[in-house]
Order: sequence, then structure tokens, then C-alpha cells
Amino acid sequence: MLEIAQKIKQAGGTLYLVGGAIRNHLLNLPVIEKDYCVTGLSPEKFQTLFPEAKIQGKDFPVFVLNQTEIALARKERKIGKGHKEFEFLASPEITIEEDLARRDLTINSIAQDVLTEEIIDPFQGREDIEKRILRKTTDAFAEDPLRVYRVARFMATLDNNFIVESATLKAMEQLKSELSTLSKERVFTEFRKALASSKPSLFFETLKQANVLEVHFPEIANLIGQTQPEQYHPEGDSYKHTMIVVDNSAKLTANLAIRFSCLVHDLGKGITPKDMLPHHYGHDEKGVKLVQSLGNRIGIPNSWMKCGKVAAKWHMKGGIFEKMTPKKQVDLIETIGKSILGLEGLKIVVACDKSRYSSDLQATFHQVQFDELGRQCLEVISGEKVRQKYPNLKGKAFGEKLHEERIKWIKSIDRN
Repeated sequence: MLEIAQKIKQAGGTLYLVGGAIRNHLLNLPVIEKDYCVTGLSPEKFQTLFPEAKIQGKDFPVFVLNQTEIALARKERKIGKGHKEFEFLASPEITIEEDLARRDLTINSIAQDVLTEEIIDPFQGREDIEKRILRKTTDAFAEDPLRVYRVARFMATLDNNFIVESATLKAMEQLKSELSTLSKERVFTEFRKALASSKPSLFFETLKQANVLEVHFPEIANLIGQTQPEQYHPEGDSYKHTMIVVDNSAKLTANLAIRFSCLVHDLGKGITPKDMLPHHYGHDEKGVKLVQSLGNRIGIPNSWMKCGKVAAKWHMKGGIFEKMTPKKQVDLIETIGKSILGLEGLKIVVACDKSRYSSDLQATFHQVQFDELGRQCLEVISGEKVRQKYPNLKGKAFGEKLHEERIKWIKSIDRN
């Protein structure tokens, strides 16, 4: 970028590295992408300097040059409700400080001159990085409701030692009425990044602290205060349990569909009548529809929703697999074996559900063994082998015989 920066400088402008790249560098986190900002040039001047650059964005000029995005410094003014209702002003007179002032958090409002390497930090973002504080840059934070979910996502994806400054939490709460204007795609993008983090619970905890969790995640919010039998759940209510389970899943798998399944496995507990508490009879069946509701609201992929429904419906049976009759064990093996979640996926859900503390997670995971037994059962007593043994059976009769042979095999394993 030095050659580009030199050319911009000669034309009277300045090229800055901005935002997340500087933040991650200061936090010793991987720098995944670099964003650049130019001051002192008009769009026409930039296009003249770099005719090969492709312009994108209809509201304000962003150029793609050598596969890198370069934006011209701009100001924003809100003209309506929601994430898109803005008026933009880009001109050579706008300073880097003015451009940084429109950004969400102080830790993202830092720039570096590409040529001189001078750091521009008008809002003390480096100090907040050192103190591990997420703080709104200016009152312009309140102009974009998507920032509520960005803050929650940063809490999950940074180093787990940050806190959100109280005034910023208040600003997030004041945007509550505008959150419903966000597209499901925008919400899902932030949710997905949080779910991929090492501690997804921080996303939900932050929304809960800002009193906005129920806007897009009412099924999660409804778990708060839903008590559970203390002898089985010393960790607390259904919400706290769910947060432990989803964090456990981040330790066992990078598969986001399985992590989502862990998040939603107990949604049915959120609609348990208060007079039934602390018990949650039938929550496994009730949870299936709630997975669909949550998924539809924020645009969850269908494959994830299918996994989540299987987890909601079958996690209880998976947890008591050893106590089930051979027939019910085969029912589970056959159903889950052909599901999109699969036996290994359900094993992760069950292990995360059973483990109350991270220290016993691996031990619990290895104690859950229905997946290996199930794989052996389906392999040893396959449809092909039973067909060879009973060549005249077809249709329903063949299915019943296959099921019967698998039950016999499970019984023989128990005897041995």
C-alpha cells in the first residue's frame, strides 16, 4: 500500500489504515482484513489517480483497488429510523478525526497514517483497549441500531475480559425500539460471528444487560427465571444452564450447526407454566416449534434449524440412553443416525448439557457412548446384510425385521 499512499500524498491526500485492523493489532489478535480511508481527495480525483479502481456503494464512494477497499472520509447524518436511513457527505475537507467520530466504539475509532505510521486516536481508543472497555465513540452511536448487536458481538469475539461502559449500555437500551427495523440478515451476521467465538454466551449476556435480549431472541429471554430442580441443576435457572451449554459447545466443536443445537436444546423450558416449576415436563417436544420461531426471525439456515429441532426433541433421551430398553435405544439410533445432526452431533449436545463445569466436560464427553454403539449397530446390522438373510421380505415387513435384528444385536451386546 506504500506506493498507493505515495501517489495519494503527491495529489494532496492522505491514506490511513483504520478500524479493526489497528484494534486487533493492539490486542495481539489476528488481522483478518484491512480497511483504508482517504482524506483530502474528491471521488473524481481518486478515480483519475487510479482509473483501474472499481467503485461500489451507491450511498457513498468506496473503491476496490488491488482487492482492497478504500473509502473516502465522510460524515453521516441520520434522516430516519433504522440502519439504512442516513445522508452521507464525502468531501476533501473532511478530516480523519471527523471520519472517526462517526464510528461505533472508541477501540474502532483509531487510524494510522500509512506513510508516517503516526497513530490518530482522538477518542482514547488505545486507553480503552488497555482498560478493556467498550465505549461509544460519540453520541452518533445512537444513530444506528445495528451497533447494539455489534457491541454484543465484540464482547463475545474479543478476549473475554472486556466490559461495556454503563453509558454505552444505556445508549444500546435507548435503541430498543429501532432494533425491529433491522433486516434478519444483519442480525444473523452478528449472531453468527458471536456463535463462532470461544464464549458465545457473552453476546446474550450483553444484550440482557442492555435490556434488549427479548427483541430478536425472546425464546432465550424467556428462559430467565425458569427454575430447575436444584439437585440436577445447581448452576441456576434455565438461562444460566443454556449459557453454560453453548459455551461448552465452543470447546468441543467448530461446527456452528451443532453449537446452535446446543443453544436451542432447552428452549421448551421457556414456556413451562410457573405452577409446574421447577419441573419442565414435555419441554423437549415443546421446544421444536420454538426453534422454528427463532430461526425464522433471524434467518437461521434450514440445515441449522433441522439440527436444532433434533437436539430439542432428542437430547433428553440421549441423556438417559443407558437406562432405556433395547427397543428404545434402537429407535434413537435409527432416527438420529439418519438425521442431519447425526449421532456424533447429538453426543456433543448431550455432553454439553450434562457437564456443569468446563473441568469435567471432556470426561463427560467420553462417558457418552451411544454414538459409537449406534455406529456399530448400523454397520453390523445393515439393510444389505438383513436383505441377504431374508431375501423374500419387502416393504414394511423388511423394515420391521431390520429393526428386530438390531434390537437382538443390542441385547447381545448388553449380555456380553
